Amino acid sequence: MNAITRIADFQDLRPTIPEADRKRKRFRTIWISDVHLGTRGCNAQMLIDFLDSTDSETMYLVGDIIDGWKLRRSWYWPSAHNDIVWRVMKRAKRGTRVVYIPGNHDEMFRQFSGLTFGGIEIRRNAVHETADGRRLMVTHGDEFDAVVMCHRWLAFLGDAAYSGLMRLNIVINAVRQRLDLPYWSLSKHAKNKVKNAVEFISRFEEAVAHEARDRGVDGVVCGHIHTAEIRDFGGIVYYNDGDWVEGCTALVEHFDGRLEVLHWADEIAARREIAPAMAA
Repeated sequence: MNAITRIADFQDLRPTIPEADRKRKRFRTIWISDVHLGTRGCNAQMLIDFLDSTDSETMYLVGDIIDGWKLRRSWYWPSAHNDIVWRVMKRAKRGTRVVYIPGNHDEMFRQFSGLTFGGIEIRRNAVHETADGRRLMVTHGDEFDAVVMCHRWLAFLGDAAYSGLMRLNIVINAVRQRLDLPYWSLSKHAKNKVKNAVEFISRFEEAVAHEARDRGVDGVVCGHIHTAEIRDFGGIVYYNDGDWVEGCTALVEHFDGRLEVLHWADEIAARREIAPAMAA
């Protein structure tokens, strides 16, 4: 409990990376998940750029924000990860409703469901009503993953293999950055090429949509599988907000109720293309 209450202390800190002074895009709602703070795979710089470029009335943190699995094995927490927590805390302090739905990697926070810390509501799941009146179930999604639920040892083994792939991904993108090339995800590319992974993702999406239908809602928002997607399953719309390790994506709701996936690497690339023209 003491460790959780220390979250409020971030409100009194100052970030090592100052907030960017730029015009922010306004949304009604933002969903992000699978940040995996506490790991080297977390794309902290890109998430900080996103947080400094957007604002919303409500923000959902849809699980795996902090990677407790990794932190139990070895401690890794750079200042940029503090800066992300500080930015989220500041949103809550200035009036944004922030709802935190823990996932399997940060399941230690599930015991505090129903409580509020530093202005952040912790919930096991939630139902969000869009501006156009649709009801969306919001859940991390690990309860629909048979590997996590039934074979926990296999999930840890897969996590270790995935971590190795992400370390290689960091090296590749360091080289690409020196060559002035845009961000590219090796693990995302590999996942799209492997037939079994594609089949798993499809089955996962169908299972989540089926549960949403059973609960009488119009759709579902989740994370967990690090694959941003919007799909219609017979009138039940499945939304996955992706992650901030591989794809660096967020799901946003516009003020008319329309939902969209933002690919932030593309947003940054577009901004860099516009900047020279503006300067000229």
